[in-house]
Amino acid sequence: MRRTTSRLLRGFALLTTVALGATACGSSDDSSDTKAVSAGDIQAALKKGGSVTVWAWEPTLKTVAADFQKKYPKVKINLVSERSGDKHYTALSNAISAGKGVPDVAQVEYFALGQYSLTKGLTDLAPYGADKLASKYTPGPWNAVSDGDKVYGLPMDSGPMALFYNKKVFDKYKITVPTTWDEYLDAARKLHKADPKAYIANDTGDAGFTTSMLWQAGSRPYKVDGTKVGINFDDAGAKKFETVWQKLIDEKLLAPVTGWTDDWYKGLGDGTIATLATGAWMPANFITGVPNASGDWRAAALPAWTKGDKASAENGGSSLAVPALAKNKELAYAFVEYANAGAGVASRVKEGAFPATNAELQSTEFLNKEFDYFGGQKANEIFAQSAANVADDWSYLPFQPYANSIFNDTVGKAYVSGTTLADGLKAWQEASIKYGKEQGFTIEK
Repeated sequence: MRRTTSRLLRGFALLTTVALGATACGSSDDSSDTKAVSAGDIQAALKKGGSVTVWAWEPTLKTVAADFQKKYPKVKINLVSERSGDKHYTALSNAISAGKGVPDVAQVEYFALGQYSLTKGLTDLAPYGADKLASKYTPGPWNAVSDGDKVYGLPMDSGPMALFYNKKVFDKYKITVPTTWDEYLDAARKLHKADPKAYIANDTGDAGFTTSMLWQAGSRPYKVDGTKVGINFDDAGAKKFETVWQKLIDEKLLAPVTGWTDDWYKGLGDGTIATLATGAWMPANFITGVPNASGDWRAAALPAWTKGDKASAENGGSSLAVPALAKNKELAYAFVEYANAGAGVASRVKEGAFPATNAELQSTEFLNKEFDYFGGQKANEIFAQSAANVADDWSYLPFQPYANSIFNDTVGKAYVSGTTLADGLKAWQEASIKYGKEQGFTIEK
C-alpha cells in the first residue's frame, strides 16, 4: 500500500514547466470539462457502451471491474495493473506529455494529485456530479481530491493513522500503551533498557511518515494557492515533532531498519520492533508479511502531542482520477463513481480495502469486525475514530513527489550524522523552495 516515490518524474518536470507557462498566458480548461454533464448523459453513454482503460495497481479493482461489466455489458474495462509507484507516474506523465496513450482512469495517490491538477492534466469532475458527493467521505481524503469548487478525483481509500503495538512484548516488560508521545518516549527508554536488542520502533527517515506526523502535530508547512506556494517548517507543530523524535534519535531508541525490508518484517515478527505508527491499511500487511506474530499485536489510538488531544492524520491513500486527455470521460466517470462511491466500495472493503466513505466506516458490520490477527480485537472502531479526527486543512506541494525524493538528502541526514532534525527540515525547506522557483512557482514566505 505505502510506497515512497524515490525519484523525480522526468515527464512531470517538463509538464510542469509547460503548464506554468500556459497558465501565465491565461489558458483555460477545456470547455468540455466546464459544461455540466447530466446523469442522463452518463446513462446514455453506458447504454451505448465502449471501452475504458484504467491504470491502477489496487488489487480489489479486479472484482470491481468484473462487477461493473456485468451491470453494464456494453462497457469493457481494460485494467492495466502491473505498474505501481515510480513506474506508474512516469508512464502517466510521459503519456500526458506526448498527448497519446493516456488512460481514461488513473489511480493517483493523494500526495501526487496536485502535480497533475495544477498542470491541467486532470478533468474537473464537479460538472459530472462529483461535487455533490462530498458528504460521503471523511474530511482528509475529500480535502485531498478537491480544490475549492473543483474535484480532481474520488477517494478510493484512506489511511487514518493508528499505533500498532506488540502486546506480548508490552506485557512482558510491563509497558503501558502510551497515550501521548512523551509517554511513548518513556516507553522506548524502558523497553530498550530491559532488552537492548528491542526498540520501540524502526525509523531511518521517511518523508511520508514525517509529513503525517507533522500533520497530526498541527504543523502546516505547505501553503498552496495555484502557482503560489509557501514552504515553512518553523512552526509550533514542527517543533513538537522535532523535540520528541530528536530524543529518540539521540538516545538510539529507534531500530536502524528501513520499512518494507526483510529485516523489518523479521523485527515485527520477533518483537525487536515493538510498535508501528501507520495507516489503517496495515492489517492486511501484518497478516501476509508477519504471520508468525498473529495474536501478539493490537491496535490503539495514535498517541497525542498534548494530553487529551484527539487529532489524527492520514498516511497513504489514493484516488481514481480522469485525465484531461481521456477519450471516454462519461464512461470513465461512471466507473470511478461506481468504484469509489457506489456498489464497488462494499466489494472492495470485503477484500480488505480500508474505506474513505462514511457509510462504510460507520456501518455495524465494519465496526464489529473482529480481527483474529489482533486477538479478536474490533480494530476498525479505532481506525474509524481516527478517520473522524483527521484535520481537513492539510496541503501537499504541487511537486510533492520531488520534495519526497530529496528527503533523505536533507532530513534523512539527522538519522545518520550529527545533523539535527530541525536543521534537516530547514535544509528540506530550502531545497524545496529552490526547486519550486526553478519550476516557475512563486514562493511566498
